Parts: sequence; structure tokens; C-alpha cells
Amino acid sequence: QGQRDAFIQRQKDLQRTVDYLLTRDDIDPERLAYFGISSGANAGSAATAIEDRFAVSILVAGGLIPNPDLPEIHAPNFAPRVRVPTLLISGRQDFMIPYEASQRPLFEFLGTPEEHKALKVFEAGHVPDSRDIIRESNAWLDRYLGPVRR
Repeated sequence: QGQRDAFIQRQKDLQRTVDYLLTRDDIDPERLAYFGISSGANAGSAATAIEDRFAVSILVAGGLIPNPDLPEIHAPNFAPRVRVPTLLISGRQDFMIPYEASQRPLFEFLGTPEEHKALKVFEAGHVPDSRDIIRESNAWLDRYLGPVRR
């Protein structure tokens, strides 16, 4: 019950955050991106399946964490509903979120069309080098949202 309630609260908090962002004149509502690392990436499939105001998603060091006893938070129930362009950035030697058992299955479960999802795997542990994350993330955001406006 506690895990379920925390999951629901996280989604509500995220939706309220997006509500707030969209009240600001300096935020383009057509260019919102979800970016999550580790547990934030694990939550990303649900977040982008439920919250349809994100245009793109980047998930770093996340994976498919099954929870079949709680269907409300069971990751395979959400990942197929994700439709936004999604980039997964992973470390092949991640012992927390194993590549073959968790990261790759998340990529395969995503409902995003094949041409709009990518899995970048680095010879790294749980979180790849920040330079790799920044380079891949910026390229993904430029591709789907256009270059940063100044």
C-alpha cells in the first residue's frame, strides 16, 4: 500500500509541476522534456504514459522494475503506453539496474514507434559518464525540440 501511495503521489506532484511550468511566460508548452536519472528514470515510463504534455523523454540508468502484485504501479502496464520520443542511456555493467534483465526490457516494452526511440549503452556502471549523458541528451533534444533558443 505504501509503495502504491508513493507512486500515485509522485505522479500528482509531477502533474502539478507541469501545471506550474505552463503558467510561466518563459516556458514553451510544446517543448517540455522529461529527464530522469536512476529512480527518476524508472518512474519515467509511468510519468510519460500518464502526463501527455511532455514532448520527449530521456531516461538515464533506468529500467523495467516489475511489481506484479501492485498492477497500479507495475511497469509493464505503463511502458507500452509511452508514445513520445524516448532516449534510454544505460551502463552495460550496471549492477543496480541490470542491462539484460531490466534496461533492455524497458526499451522493448516502450510503445514509442521504433524510429523515435533509442538505447545508448556505454561501458559503465549504474550512471554513465556525465559527458556522454550530456552529449547524447543534447543531440536528442535538438533532434526533437530544435536547438536552444537564445
